[in-house]
Amino acid sequence: MRHVTYICTLVAFLLFASVEGKAVVNPKPFVIPELKEWKGNDGMFIPTENTRVVYPVNDTELQRVARLFADDYKTMFGRSLEVVKGKGGAGDFIFSRRADKKLGKEGYAIKVTDRVQLSAPEYIGVYWGTRTLLQIAEQSDNRQLPKGTIKDAPDYPLRGFMIDCGRKFIPLSFLQDYVKIMSYYKMNTLQIHLNDNGFYKLFENDWSKTYAAFRLESDTYPGLAARDGYYTKKEFIDLQKLAEQNYVDIIPEIDVPAHSLAFTHYKPEIGSKEYGMDHLDLFNPETYTFVDGLFKEYLEGENPVFRGKKVHIGTDEYSNAKKDVVEKFRSFTDHYIRFVESFGKQACVWGALTHAKGDTPVKSENVIMGAWYNGYADPVEMKKQGYKLISVPDGLVYIVPKAGYYYDYLNTKYLYENWTPVHVGKVVFDEKDPAILGGMFAVWNDHVGNGISTKDIHHRCYPALQTLAVKMWTGKQASLPYDDFDNQRALLSEAPGVNQLGVIGKAPGLVYEQASVAPGSTLPYREIGYNYLVSFDVKGEPEAKGAELFRSQDAVFYLSDPIKGMMGFARDGYLNTFNYKVLPGEHVTIGISGDNQATRLLVNGKVVEELNTQKRLYEEGKSSINYVRTLVFPLEKAGDFKSKITNLKVYRQ
Repeated sequence: MRHVTYICTLVAFLLFASVEGKAVVNPKPFVIPELKEWKGNDGMFIPTENTRVVYPVNDTELQRVARLFADDYKTMFGRSLEVVKGKGGAGDFIFSRRADKKLGKEGYAIKVTDRVQLSAPEYIGVYWGTRTLLQIAEQSDNRQLPKGTIKDAPDYPLRGFMIDCGRKFIPLSFLQDYVKIMSYYKMNTLQIHLNDNGFYKLFENDWSKTYAAFRLESDTYPGLAARDGYYTKKEFIDLQKLAEQNYVDIIPEIDVPAHSLAFTHYKPEIGSKEYGMDHLDLFNPETYTFVDGLFKEYLEGENPVFRGKKVHIGTDEYSNAKKDVVEKFRSFTDHYIRFVESFGKQACVWGALTHAKGDTPVKSENVIMGAWYNGYADPVEMKKQGYKLISVPDGLVYIVPKAGYYYDYLNTKYLYENWTPVHVGKVVFDEKDPAILGGMFAVWNDHVGNGISTKDIHHRCYPALQTLAVKMWTGKQASLPYDDFDNQRALLSEAPGVNQLGVIGKAPGLVYEQASVAPGSTLPYREIGYNYLVSFDVKGEPEAKGAELFRSQDAVFYLSDPIKGMMGFARDGYLNTFNYKVLPGEHVTIGISGDNQATRLLVNGKVVEELNTQKRLYEEGKSSINYVRTLVFPLEKAGDFKSKITNLKVYRQ
């Protein structure tokens, strides 16, 4: 409704100005990240059926960017734009490369008149400019663009997100979507944390029972990859290629020598008996043989598995109890920085060298350090030593879903109004300090088995991503009040062809209905996201255990679950059931209501059960985790059920 109101207000304003005979100066269009420079003129550019995308002759990469824009335009708006080489004219989108020192590597300029001229010094700038055009175009039904001039460039060259895939397997399709989402908001770095483990105390204080996983196929160490989910080498290579096509860098992270239980489960003799089996034994030569072999597998050859320029070696949170251990940790860190560099890569590390302060030198030149907690790495001192820093302050930008510490959802209002990457904990550098490459936020899936789904992760990360995209690109120049930003950000797509939130319709209310649902039939929507009600009438018939009502690629809703034969749902490897089933011959109206806190069963309009967050106790009640039972409701395909399903209605609440 806000979208409709905004358009009506704009139209009324234009009509009033026209009547008064005054020229209208277009206000700055809403884009994420906010445009750095805007000079408005009067009038609108409105694409026609003859609008083309034009690029100069013999420029293969510019042609590719032009085709990407045309493909995304069709995906989003259902309209094909012809892509041609040559000289454009009125009504066309015209892309070109043009030198401009003020714009830097990623900047771009757009001039909207009777045509749209997009230019940039580098191809990446042209691509970012196409994201701006798509975002503006999707905010009106006729895809109009306000006439005026844009000049835009980022404050910080690295704008990123880190996702913990070690403690929770993140499906490849989710990572593929995240590449597209990040790209749509000009975020250019995705760090994938490939290994980690659960907390010892939540697994009977037994390292052999403590969950641990490494998520990448290994030929050097067959069987190392986690059985509950991993990426083949080909899949991981293809993901990086997709990212490259969308100008996103992927930084793969193998975390050593702490957080390394997946490796000591595989080879127990390299685990530390003194500091815990999640620590590698730094005094055992076999540790180095193993870790060398692991990194080498993904770094060697003309076409390595790790394709990008940067590789992360971890190095966080190792014990500093003894000086000899600290010196050995520093030696280990220096060794793997240089080992990664020997394959032509730039090494990235987590900040730990204040925590592990010692005499053994650790290479700093051309090394990137994640500044996450100042007690582990004092950013002022790390800058003096020569490290390039990524600002990832844990007290501001760490999401740990439902853990009860750090953030469940980031405080986006505070970040929008106060933070830029030069704020590292309580240390504040000068804006655009060259030692600060940029910033990241992170999601850590610390509590293994807590029921959190990838949809729950996205629900937390997406508003954070939109907000921090502004703060890493536009920085302190962001001028739109937070409440206006927060309202308008919800009007934008996640990315061309991406709808992880499961949004249906533009406003609350009935968004889909169907008189009857035939077994095996398909529906036009994959799913409905949080704040929904799905209702349907059921005339019960005997159902086999495992009878599905609906499924999507992410979830299944059962009329009869596989274990108890009750109504329930499964997603992300978790099965949750209601204490209810429709009996043969029974005729009832069922409703399923869901949000980011709980899933509810309604029978004949009355809530009969709510599956909310459970507190699960460990260590005889000394420790606990929150177990989440949420559901983004699947709609894609009907199952092979016997009951009669009629009067399906889907509401957005």
